Amino acid sequence: MKIVRFSMDGTTGYGVVRDNEIQVIEGKPFGELEMSDTCYPRNKVKLLAPCEPTKIIAMGLNYHSHARELDMPLPNSPLTFLKPSSAVIGPGDNIVYPSASHRVDYEGELAVIIKKAAWRVKAEDALDYVLGYACFNDVTARDLQNSDCQWTRAKGFDTFAAIGPWIETELDPNNVAVETYVNGKLKQRGNTEDLIYTIAEIINFISNVMSLMPGDIIATGTPSGVGPMYPGDTVEVRVPPVGTLRNFVVANGS
Repeated sequence: MKIVRFSMDGTTGYGVVRDNEIQVIEGKPFGELEMSDTCYPRNKVKLLAPCEPTKIIAMGLNYHSHARELDMPLPNSPLTFLKPSSAVIGPGDNIVYPSASHRVDYEGELAVIIKKAAWRVKAEDALDYVLGYACFNDVTARDLQNSDCQWTRAKGFDTFAAIGPWIETELDPNNVAVETYVNGKLKQRGNTEDLIYTIAEIINFISNVMSLMPGDIIATGTPSGVGPMYPGDTVEVRVPPVGTLRNFVVANGS
């Protein structure tokens, strides 16, 4: 099932993709789904970021391939950081290249969307707290990341958390490809089999630090191949069982 968040005629709602239509969900999709009789043509709605998180918890250095390309030792425990909810954008939205940075990178990832409140969740129960999965671009001002002693500024600009195009609820997250394309050229190709910490282990770790709330996003890390993007570029993160998240890079003030 593909769950979307959309706008139509000035209203915002959630729905489920049914071929070329969006069937509207009554309320929000984080409890038992209640479907309405209302359907809209897919080409008449604007797809939005598929959830409204209270926070985004992202993983650093969570692919073996990425650790190798950086020549860094594997972390002894999950390396986490936060991105603000104000950074969220959806499919087709613009990534704004901030004037403070001269090197902005793509980082294609698989995102986890939390379904219900989670606190001190056991790893064996962790996937019961997952609504589904989406494509994610952990946009990073690399020069600022390298110059600052922590990553908040480099990871936290508005538009630096692209997610979509929807939430796929039927997915085995332990063996899926994650790819990034810039202007149609393949830049990253990885597989979640290469994760250092599995999604269940990540949820267990994070939920022993902070409560996870419905709609929160966990970005699970990026494979090797990260690199720069520039105003005018089209960036796509593809997770084949989910779909393609496409965004456009624009200069600050465009």
